[in-house]
Amino acid sequence: MSPNITHDGGARRIAVTPRSISVGGHPALRQLEKAGFDVVYPAPGAVPNEQQLRSALRGCVGYIAGTERLSGQFLSEFPELKAISRNGVGVDSIDVDAATRQGISVLTAPGANSQGVAELTIALMLSAVRGIPWHDSQLKAGQWARRPGREVSGQTLGLLGCGQIGRRVAMMALGLGMKVVAFDAYPLETFRPSEDFAWGSLNEVLRSSDVVSLHMPPSEEPVIGQATIGLLKRGAGIINTARASLVDDDSVLAALESGAVAFLATDVFETEPPGRTSLVGHPNVIATPHIGGYTGESVDRATWAAVDNLLQALANQH
Repeated sequence: MSPNITHDGGARRIAVTPRSISVGGHPALRQLEKAGFDVVYPAPGAVPNEQQLRSALRGCVGYIAGTERLSGQFLSEFPELKAISRNGVGVDSIDVDAATRQGISVLTAPGANSQGVAELTIALMLSAVRGIPWHDSQLKAGQWARRPGREVSGQTLGLLGCGQIGRRVAMMALGLGMKVVAFDAYPLETFRPSEDFAWGSLNEVLRSSDVVSLHMPPSEEPVIGQATIGLLKRGAGIINTARASLVDDDSVLAALESGAVAFLATDVFETEPPGRTSLVGHPNVIATPHIGGYTGESVDRATWAAVDNLLQALANQH
């Protein structure tokens, strides 16, 4: 079935919105068709707007969701909907409590994107400390200009959040000769891979780190703001491949301007795409368009998991 085809009839329908699979499809989606479902794509290759999503979800019993926001009021318009399956672990864009009250199962694929996000974290760190984007832009502009970089070996990487992604980042950083100190609300105390790894409090991590990397779930208040930036070593770097809400953009921008923070490398934004902003355009910011889990391997793992979870949930409805 072409991913551009939608169906108007039939009650056994499933909507698919993640951009990574809504253009070109994916072999896992054929399992949905084999199970007798019609697969609809509200906005192939893009995040659907509310009207596109509303039109596509009418009559759907299942939904493989991307990052679109799903309020309880919006979900109440679709009484036939039985299950929402995410091709990742984040559900902060979904009113899970409202979905549960309406009898809609919300399913995730934990760990599917962990390796891709962890590798991007390390890539951003190395790019930032060696100034790779700046040097690349100079050469492309015809300039032979150089700035001294830093070596990460011997430096301390602080992890705010040390779950599946954070632990992978820790192992890679240790392999580069770094020291790692980690904070987690529910630390896995048995994870002590090296004498160069230690658990610490939030403040201990902030005070001791040369680079801080965020791997936490969303929070009501930013974890990195004016007060916590004041705890950092002067010239520390910040990496965010987790959630935009963890970082107060204005505070970080001010710290970049003053030199209190050397760099920000971020893969996540409050509004995506973020457009032209002072933060994205800052010379000491590396910005990537939410590509942490956008590898062939991560997409495969996440899509198969999302499809399997959805089929199982729908089978259990009978």
